[in-house]
Amino acid sequence: MTSAERREGRYRRRAALRAEKKARNCAQYDNYDAVFSFAHLYQAYRKCRQNVAWKASVQKYIATAPLSVYQTYRRLMAGTYKSPGFFEFDVFERGKKRHIRSTIIGERVVQRCLCDNALVPMLHRTFIHDNGASMTGKGYSFTVRRLGQHLREHYRKHGQRGYILLFDFSKFFDRVSHAVIERIIRRNFADRRLIRIIGHFVRMFGTVGLGLGSQISQVLALASANELDHAIKELLRIRCSARYMDDGYLIHESKAYLRRCLSLIQKVCDKLEITLNPKKTQIVKLSHGFTWLQIRVFLTPTGKIVKKMPRKGIVKMRQKLKKLRRKLDAGEITCEDVWASWQSWRSHALRFDAWRTLQSMEQLYNKLFVFTEGL
Repeated sequence: MTSAERREGRYRRRAALRAEKKARNCAQYDNYDAVFSFAHLYQAYRKCRQNVAWKASVQKYIATAPLSVYQTYRRLMAGTYKSPGFFEFDVFERGKKRHIRSTIIGERVVQRCLCDNALVPMLHRTFIHDNGASMTGKGYSFTVRRLGQHLREHYRKHGQRGYILLFDFSKFFDRVSHAVIERIIRRNFADRRLIRIIGHFVRMFGTVGLGLGSQISQVLALASANELDHAIKELLRIRCSARYMDDGYLIHESKAYLRRCLSLIQKVCDKLEITLNPKKTQIVKLSHGFTWLQIRVFLTPTGKIVKKMPRKGIVKMRQKLKKLRRKLDAGEITCEDVWASWQSWRSHALRFDAWRTLQSMEQLYNKLFVFTEGL
């Protein structure tokens, strides 16, 4: 037996052990009947009504919840369940128009059940630790903390010397490839009925892309770029890197190496049919500071990490406070609405090193509202 044959034998034995372990640990997530049991559907309904029970459509569903969940269960078991479609509308976020396709409460129950009992448990095990979006125990705060940890780790080894490669996907949700999603689903699932219903939800968004407003879109969009995350960690060997949905970064002491990394990232993105945003994809010197996830970050010569709020957001909040004053005078909103909006922004501002900004904003708030009755 040659050395190549021995290596091949070892590889096949390891692959067989991994397949056996996956089958043993994930059998319950790759079983259509187990995933869509009545107990799981009712549990999903209980989660879907949290914090939105005041809505009229949700209250109507609550009134007949046991019967509605049971009818959905019967249709799922019979294989006749079909998505009823979306409520479509536009929202403007930071000056950007976003088209939202929201699902009704009945479909949210099915999608929640599918994600909680199949998609998330199966796909989460393939994600890297620094993939921080839409997962339990992670999120925006987790990703910002990981950025701080990576910067401190880099500073201990190289000081302030080094660069960060920032990348951003252009129209990420609108351009997610259905072919890529199908390959991922077939790689992780064997149950044909599960593959069929996941494909049904994906095809509801058209021939390409995923819509904003549904849970299944968040999970599948996150998984669509998972191969890129593994390429950065395993092929490029960049430990100090992370991705938050369509935004990511790589930290390294060599600018030339980051340029080579960008070339490989471009190749992987082409394979996954992902388009990089040329305006936001750039290599920046760490000592000059950079902006990521709407945070202006500086690594000082002493190793301190300073997080500042972007000026655009500060100006927008000052304009919003003045607009709230006009709406309050017109009787369009109440004092409680103003207080809730102010406290929300203030809690967000406390995440940053922005003491003077916060004091200035509090002065404006007191000038506009402090003498208003009820505040």
